Amino acid sequence: MFKPIFQLNTSLLNNIVHIKNLISELNKQKFPEIVLARFEKDSYAVSAFASTSIEGNPIPLTDVRKILKNAPVHIRDTEKEILNYNKALEYLDTQLTKPKPITASFIRSVQFAVTEGLIDKKNAGKFRSEPVVVNDPRKRQIAYIPPNAPDVEELMNELVAYLEKEYNRIDPLLLAGIFHKQFVVIHPFMDGNGRTARLITKYLLARMGLDTFRLFSFENYYNQNVTRYFSSVGVLGDYYDVSDKIDFTDWLVYFTDGIINELLRVQKLLKETIPSFKLSEHEKTIVEYIKKNGTISISEYAKITDRAHSTQILDFKRLVDKNIIEKQGQGKATYYTLKV
Repeated sequence: MFKPIFQLNTSLLNNIVHIKNLISELNKQKFPEIVLARFEKDSYAVSAFASTSIEGNPIPLTDVRKILKNAPVHIRDTEKEILNYNKALEYLDTQLTKPKPITASFIRSVQFAVTEGLIDKKNAGKFRSEPVVVNDPRKRQIAYIPPNAPDVEELMNELVAYLEKEYNRIDPLLLAGIFHKQFVVIHPFMDGNGRTARLITKYLLARMGLDTFRLFSFENYYNQNVTRYFSSVGVLGDYYDVSDKIDFTDWLVYFTDGIINELLRVQKLLKETIPSFKLSEHEKTIVEYIKKNGTISISEYAKITDRAHSTQILDFKRLVDKNIIEKQGQGKATYYTLKV
């Protein structure tokens, strides 16, 4: 039976209180819908970039945003990795309306989503049936030997049973962090373990009320110092020698540090962004029209305003400069859409 070792030390307790206060502050504030839509779109891109970058994907964030906006016709594996992760994010987000319990089957479905078309079909959506090792790239030697393949299913069943048993008994931040590390310890798949662990952790946090899909991306914190992330979440040695001695405390402090770091980053960005989204009544008219109809042209705007043509042009220019709308088409076929 899985029973993690951890201590509610001062650092961990302070982090939990800090996170609750930051969330409370964010919830008290009212943000324009268009700002939230922009942050939601970007949080997906940041998550897909950071989580795949951790695993060695070289595509920069600027290109990730382009790929998610317009998927290439001929997709390389590195691009498919991005698209797969984003698709899994979108799927998990839709599941939050009626949250499902975490089951072994649910976890396998997420791993299938992130690895589909990238690995051998026999290993997609299935727990591993072969031994694996975790190497230390710096020393070029084995750092950790996960449990034997025949033990993986039972260990995963114990982990999901622990989640359900403790769901209302320990703080959700602790529960999500414990899941993340124990998943990495078990290393249940031949490939996609890290991405799957981070996705399920996001879902767990969101299911418990901390929305990691629409506003922030804790993967971003890990990607800032990948070496530290791997050393914090991983363990050294042979599973059967160290499993009953693993202490989760330091990892939980690091895990909650990451959530604080991201919440502070988003809070700062929101404060910087909101002033530029303050709109005049005429600008609001354009934005509301686009939200209702999808697009707007200058001729359509002319029908709902009595402003001079030159002033109408300036209304559109100001919204373009504020990065709220973008111009599409050319000449008489020009129209504008929201930029999210």
